[in-house]
Amino acid sequence: MPMVVGVRFENAGKLYYFNPGTLWPAAGEAVIVETARGVEYAEVVMGVCEVPEQQIAAPLKDVLRIATQGDARQHELNQEKERTAFEVCQKKIEEHNLEMKLVDVEYTFDNTKLIAYFTANGRVDFRSLVKDLAAIFKIRIELKQIGVRDEAKMIGGLGPCGRPLCCAQFLGDFQPVSIKMAKEQNLSLNPTKISGICGRLMCCLKYEQDFYEQMRKKMPRIGREVITPDGRGTVLENNVLKETVRVRNFSRTETGDINDYALADIQRVTAAPPVKKPPAAEEKPEAPESEKPRDDMETPLDKS
Repeated sequence: MPMVVGVRFENAGKLYYFNPGTLWPAAGEAVIVETARGVEYAEVVMGVCEVPEQQIAAPLKDVLRIATQGDARQHELNQEKERTAFEVCQKKIEEHNLEMKLVDVEYTFDNTKLIAYFTANGRVDFRSLVKDLAAIFKIRIELKQIGVRDEAKMIGGLGPCGRPLCCAQFLGDFQPVSIKMAKEQNLSLNPTKISGICGRLMCCLKYEQDFYEQMRKKMPRIGREVITPDGRGTVLENNVLKETVRVRNFSRTETGDINDYALADIQRVTAAPPVKKPPAAEEKPEAPESEKPRDDMETPLDKS
C-alpha cells in the first residue's frame, strides 16, 4: 500500500491524499501541495500512513514543501484580498442583472486564478461578467455553480437543533438522505421539521439509520401476535431507542390491557409445523363377483 498524507483545504472540506515523498508532515501542520487547479495551501489532518490503492484517486499529486511563515502570511493576505474581490464580483453581478447569488470567492495560493462560487435556479450566461472581472483582476477567472447544500457548508450557521451546521463543522462529504429514513425513525414528515436551513433533508437523519435498520430486524412487526410474560398479545408499537414493545394483552381483561415490555421479554409466535396425517389403512381388494355370497343361494343341509 502506498504511503500518503491526508489534507483539507477548508475547515470541514473533503479529505484529499497526497504523496509526502521524503517529507514527514504531522497532523496540524500546513503544507504546500500541487493540485489540478494550481499550487494550494492546505492543512494536514492525517499524518503519513498507508492507504489501500482503491481509496486513492490517481494520479497521486506531491507535497511540495511544509509551509513556512512566509507561506502562512501569503495565505492570510489572500484571504484579505478575497473579501475585496467578493464586493467587486457582487457589484458586477448587479450591473449585469444576472439571476445568480454569489456565495464565496477565493484565490489560489499562487494568485494565478480567482474562483467565484454561486447558486442559481437554472443556467446563467456569465460570459460578459467573466470578461469584466478578468479586466479588473488581471488573472484567470472561473465561475462555479454549486448546490444549496454546498452553499450552507460554505456560509455556515445554526441548525434547527441550535448547534452549528454539521456540514460546516466536520462533514467532509454529503451522504445521501431520503424520506424513507424519516419514516423508519418515526419522525414527523412535516418538511419544516426534517429539513435543514438549506431546504433539503437534514444530514443527521443518516447518523442513526444503521442502528434503526438493525433494530427493525430484531423487533416484531406491528399487528403480529407475540408471547409476553402476561400471555399472548398483539403488537401495537415499537420503541427503537428504549428497545421496548407495546402490546395489547387479552389474558387479563375482556377489553385488553396495554403494557410495555422489554424486547428481551418478548417471544415471537412461530408458525406451527404442519400436522402429518396418519397413513390411510390399506383396503382389502374387493372379492370377485363370483365369490360374493348371494341371498338367493340355498344353504347346504347339515348332514350330521
